[in-house]
Amino acid sequence: MEKEENQNSPSSDHNQDTPKETEKPEESSAEKNKQEKDQEPKEEIKEQTPEEKIVELEDKVARTFAEMENQRRRFEKEKEDAFEYGGFAFARESLNLLDNLERSKLSLENDEKLKNTETLKKVIDHLEVINKDILSIFKKNNIEPIKSINEKLDPNLHQAMMEIEDDSKEPGTIIQEIQKGFMMKDRLLRPSLVGVSKKKLEEENDNKKSEENKEKKEEN
Repeated sequence: MEKEENQNSPSSDHNQDTPKETEKPEESSAEKNKQEKDQEPKEEIKEQTPEEKIVELEDKVARTFAEMENQRRRFEKEKEDAFEYGGFAFARESLNLLDNLERSKLSLENDEKLKNTETLKKVIDHLEVINKDILSIFKKNNIEPIKSINEKLDPNLHQAMMEIEDDSKEPGTIIQEIQKGFMMKDRLLRPSLVGVSKKKLEEENDNKKSEENKEKKEEN
């Protein structure tokens, strides 16, 4: 009996001494999702055939050539504009010379002391020569004045500054030029400042008729 007890006792001690198995931590949801995705069957990537690859390359080459051609045309246009209109800003500023000459001429002509004198005539002649020389230089560089007088008002070329009653002209006809406009080839340097004709107001005619009718009634 004692032997049996002794035999049982070590086994019981052994059971008490054996360490408990460690519990595994629960897997996170992210890891589970990752595992599920890994387990999902992967879509097969379809490999292009040689013919499809050639078509794709041809399309890319065609697009590249089209972009190169567009870029070349843009550069050509910019080059032409720079050559044709490179002096555009300078030409526009140069118009002030003509304006100042015209103002000087008007100022001298309105001077009471100089009116009807030989000195005034000579000075005006010199100013006219300078004016013609400047216009000649402008013309050589494709800068020309805009026709205005007796022309119909064109919003692209003219800027109406006033309306002048004139029954002898069609409404909208330019009958006065305040400042001359200029073109540089097909580009507008500055518009002409003008006065245009308009018909007399009908109200004035109606008022006159009413006044005449009143006078007739009073006479009667």
